[in-house]
Amino acid sequence: MSMDDLEPRPKPPDFSTQDLSRMSIDELQRRIGDLKAEIDRTQAALDAKSKHKSAADALFGKKD
Repeated sequence: MSMDDLEPRPKPPDFSTQDLSRMSIDELQRRIGDLKAEIDRTQAALDAKSKHKSAADALFGKKD
């Protein structure tokens, strides 16, 4: 086990607390693009982990 495994994971940014009223239209559009890209990246990671879990369940049998 790596020492990094023992460190607490950083919390993801809380986007709900950011003041959007001060952002321009261009900044808001860029923010939406960035958030969509992050959603796509997160979905890809979730899909990969789900496939890995399914393969492990098939190999070792699912534990309830």
